[in-house]
Amino acid sequence: MTQDQIILFALFGAVFGLLLWGRFRYDIVAFSALLAGVTLGVVPSDQAFSGFGHPATLVVALVLVVSAGLVRSGAVFLITRTLVDSARSLGAHVAIMGAVGGILSAFMNNVAALALLMPVDMQTARKAGRSPGLSLMPLSFATILGGMVTLIGTPPNIIIASIREDSLGEPFRMFDFAPVGGVAAIAGLAFVALIGWRLIPEREDAAAALEDVSQYIAELTVPEDNKHTGKRLAELDEEAEKADVAIIGLIRDGRRVYGRGRNTNIKAGDALVIDATPDALDEFRAALGLSVADATREEKLRAGGEGVEIIEVVVTENSRLVGRTAQSVGLAWRQSTVLMGISRQGKRISEQIRKTQVMPGDILLLLVPQGRAADVTTWLGSLPLAERGLAVTQDDKVWLAIGLFGGAVVAASFGLLYLPIALGLVVVAYVLSKIVPLSELYTHIEWPVVVLLGSMIPLGAALETSGGTELIAGTLVSLTEGLPAWAVLTVLMVVTMTLSDVLNNTATTIVAAPVGIQMAQSLGVSPDPFLMAVAVAASSAFLTPIGHKNNTLILGPGGYRFGDYWRMGLPLEVLVIAVSIPAILVFWPL
Repeated sequence: MTQDQIILFALFGAVFGLLLWGRFRYDIVAFSALLAGVTLGVVPSDQAFSGFGHPATLVVALVLVVSAGLVRSGAVFLITRTLVDSARSLGAHVAIMGAVGGILSAFMNNVAALALLMPVDMQTARKAGRSPGLSLMPLSFATILGGMVTLIGTPPNIIIASIREDSLGEPFRMFDFAPVGGVAAIAGLAFVALIGWRLIPEREDAAAALEDVSQYIAELTVPEDNKHTGKRLAELDEEAEKADVAIIGLIRDGRRVYGRGRNTNIKAGDALVIDATPDALDEFRAALGLSVADATREEKLRAGGEGVEIIEVVVTENSRLVGRTAQSVGLAWRQSTVLMGISRQGKRISEQIRKTQVMPGDILLLLVPQGRAADVTTWLGSLPLAERGLAVTQDDKVWLAIGLFGGAVVAASFGLLYLPIALGLVVVAYVLSKIVPLSELYTHIEWPVVVLLGSMIPLGAALETSGGTELIAGTLVSLTEGLPAWAVLTVLMVVTMTLSDVLNNTATTIVAAPVGIQMAQSLGVSPDPFLMAVAVAASSAFLTPIGHKNNTLILGPGGYRFGDYWRMGLPLEVLVIAVSIPAILVFWPL
């Protein structure tokens, strides 16, 4: 080995060791290794930050913003409201949620797809009276599997397409991953739905995680020309059931309708009294085209600036609201803020929300102008709850959001636009149409992942330039000498999968993809089947909670332990290898 190879192998060894240790966050580890590589002379200084402008890095960042736009537009509600039903058996629920998760994650970042569906799954578990741990792991695995199908579904595919472009002159296209990734995803989803969920140990204490979300008493008003006017209140029960909200009353002309209120015909201007979590409340509002309690004020807020956001605050003893109502303190006209709901555990609220006297300990759900959350909280003398990522769904822009994204996918698929350009145009359109507020544009980008990619790409390039990947490939080729092609691909997949289970899949891909190309060149065959093997294997991190962010996201809410993942993950990884190797040899022959 040359001196540069020794230094680079030492740096990668240190990176992998520190990632396994977990004491320092992965982006800090990767960036420190990059700086060390430049200082030691193995990474040219003029190439040190080339990874931050690399197409793979840009696509990952843009996909996250596009995913946020699809969430805020209400596109996901169109799917989940019609397909999710808590009355279904657990097996049927896992199958349907897995299919939805797999399809979504094929066209958006798979971490974002899980983040969208996880609250829905937990609400369904709460309603069905079962532990969320029985369905969260299957959902996580399903979103990981679905990401294998397209170029933008998961970062490893994006990286491999870019590496192929650098090495062979042309990247993989949007659906080049579909034949092999689709076979692996379908087989994996079938296993998860039929067998996998039965292997998960049930944690009785996991259900406690479901009790952390506050339930609010809120009001939603019926605007003019709403399609539900004239219906009986009871006819909305089906939609309420889908959104997991409870309709507990009706207010007309400032007074509650009692007695036969369930049979009352709804009129424009009526207010529905709802018991719901913030997410469920927003889903129900978007599904029925309703407005918040102070519809006029909400309209002015939306027209007057960059948009609105939802915050939750706890009323303290010294708050100016104690013993008073939102109306009497002038919350709307003084702070341009709308009171959406009040959470008062164990106590009934019988007044109109804005005319209800606020008590210490109440939790308020507020609609505030974008960027003024801190000012409103301070003025009220209240305390903010921890950020839960609440947002107001722009339900009137759902088809615009879907159309823009669909157009970009089609344009990129047929080679009409370069993928980063197509996604960039979608992001600009989302901002201009206020689907994604300008003030939130950069908050949706997962910057640690960007830093990880930007740091590891130059290191990976240096390893290849120094001959390090050729050395690793030569070792693997010599170990598999005389074995058939399927066995060589299997060894590559097993090694890549093992690394991905204990390290970040992005870092694994940056190392393994060049090794796959070198192995192919050593054998005198096409590199494409080796790249496909790396793509599937790098995404198949099912044994631990640290191999993939989706597995980490569900660790707490699902009540899992470190050793729970391999029970379903190990047979799933074996199955993925078993179906992927034949598919690779058929669709990407040597």
